[in-house]
Amino acid sequence: MTYEKLFERGRIGKVNLKNRVVMTAMGVNLANAQGEANDVITRYYEERAKGGVGLIITEVARIDDEYGVGTPNQLSVTEGRHIPHLERMIETIQKYGTKVFVQLHHPGRETKSHLIGGKQIVAPSAIMCQVTQEMPRALSTEECEGLVKKFIKGAVIAKTCGADGVELHVAHGYLLNQFVSPYSNKRTDKYGGSFQNRLRMVSEIITGIKYMCGADFPISVRISADEFVEGGLKIDESIKIARTLESYGIDAINVSSGTYESATTIIESGSYPQGWKKHLADAVRKNVKIPVIAVNNIKDPETAEQLLQDGVCDFVGVARGTLADPYWVKKAKEGKSDQIRKCIGCLNCFAELTQGRHIKCTVNATLGREIEFSDLQINGAGNTVAVIGGGPAGMQAALVLDQRGYKTILFDDRDKLGGTLNVADKAPIKDKVLAMNNGLVREIEASGVEVKAKTKATVEMIKKLNPSGVFVAVGAVPTVPPILGIDSKNVMKAEDVLLGKATPIGKVAVIGSGLTGLETAELLADKGHPIILVEMQKNIGPGINRTILADLMMRFKKHEPLIMSNHRLMSIGDKGIVLMNQMTSQPIQVEADTIVLALGVTPRSAMVHEFMDAFDNVRVIGDAEKAGRIQEAIKEGYSQAFAFTTSAY
Repeated sequence: MTYEKLFERGRIGKVNLKNRVVMTAMGVNLANAQGEANDVITRYYEERAKGGVGLIITEVARIDDEYGVGTPNQLSVTEGRHIPHLERMIETIQKYGTKVFVQLHHPGRETKSHLIGGKQIVAPSAIMCQVTQEMPRALSTEECEGLVKKFIKGAVIAKTCGADGVELHVAHGYLLNQFVSPYSNKRTDKYGGSFQNRLRMVSEIITGIKYMCGADFPISVRISADEFVEGGLKIDESIKIARTLESYGIDAINVSSGTYESATTIIESGSYPQGWKKHLADAVRKNVKIPVIAVNNIKDPETAEQLLQDGVCDFVGVARGTLADPYWVKKAKEGKSDQIRKCIGCLNCFAELTQGRHIKCTVNATLGREIEFSDLQINGAGNTVAVIGGGPAGMQAALVLDQRGYKTILFDDRDKLGGTLNVADKAPIKDKVLAMNNGLVREIEASGVEVKAKTKATVEMIKKLNPSGVFVAVGAVPTVPPILGIDSKNVMKAEDVLLGKATPIGKVAVIGSGLTGLETAELLADKGHPIILVEMQKNIGPGINRTILADLMMRFKKHEPLIMSNHRLMSIGDKGIVLMNQMTSQPIQVEADTIVLALGVTPRSAMVHEFMDAFDNVRVIGDAEKAGRIQEAIKEGYSQAFAFTTSAY
């Protein structure tokens, strides 16, 4: 596919862009604590610029240090001291022909008091966000006027640094969105009430920026065209907003959706299809003459091209796609779209931010660590390294070792590479995991890695290779507890159910509510089985991202399953199971025709020790070392192969 529209030149105002791909703003928590751009965030953006993005809109840059802190290490454009380092970051991006807009941001009520020294958070009105759960105080009229000046100052600083434009964040329930929306603005002064008054702050900011920075300095405005909350903005009013903003002289509209209270419509989980909200951008574009940028949960360039061909938008916003693979654009242009490392919608990137850590990606181990991994040593000199196991950890290690010049031989006893990914992609709505695995396999096929599929590696076989090192990535096996009745014919493993190797009958008791257990339970419920879900911990879904869990449980609960948390499996019989209530220590008999075990996995320790005893230079990675998620497997595979030397530990 040639992607004619995707690689067509475009313009925002008088700024020329080399293609139609915009890396839209995402908080990354990589700047220093004072808000200055450092080498870490600069290198992060540089990698995406090298990857071919036409326009990068920076992460949320705060305009107010007193009440406007969104993350501990976000960019800031509040003082002159921020100019030198931000200028260096912008110039680094621009040398690749990529343009830069700085996004100007204030969180309003969508922040926490601990981020602003314990002070009460602020908002247009004293209405609590149901996610942050802190009551804000209403800003005074004078404070509103002061914030207008701070946004303008932020734009002046951005222009001074050489930015090609700015973007006002009037979306996702942040401060400017709070002023615009009748859901969160109940003011009675000049900044509230009527439609024009609710837009007044944004209007004054735009006018001020155009006056201070010049009429030709581009302004993009990001809006939530549908807030997906009762009483919030809907598409009809958002069209009116877009047309009004256009009349104020802005140069582009960036169409998104949602607030923190409808967060899954901002940052979608893997269950959402690509392009699911394209109707929002399409409706806005039909009513304005300025360019429309739109995010649409885009994972692959085929979808991006189709959105452009269909006239949904003028520029496609590819956000998490560029986190997963900074070379998303370059690979598409070179005809290598099948090798793009695709986002799987696991939301780990933002889960890391909510814990105060820097941004990370399940499928890209280098995200946020670009400096650390910038100096890949090409010193393998053709020395042989054996990688045992073709799951995500093994494949990732093999790819890095091959890049470093080692003769890399990858052994796997199955006919298809992927390991546990070939199980995970069988659950409902897991097409993105399948696409990610297929991409990894294509990367292997396009590399110099020698693959020995359907081959069970033995110590004797590997010794004949005289390897300089051995990577053991043999994974883990489902955990089976030693309890009465565990060997009964009505007992099966969740993995076997997902793979179609075992077929439950009748009422099914699924033991364990981790992700595998929940997804297996949903699959069986979809097939019409009555489900009993048993979990020994207090809450269902231990360790699962809360947004992913909420999304999954919303679908699963439609089947009206019996959910029994705080219960431990004690024994299994022909007609059901015996559980113990963890709170009362009382046993309870539960009828079930089939029992499905989803109790986690146990590393293949015996196999690991065989190789460790036989070779001096061994690296154990992935589930073979410690049971974990895809993220840990990819990270260990990459980092261990990156740091590998031919000398033993």
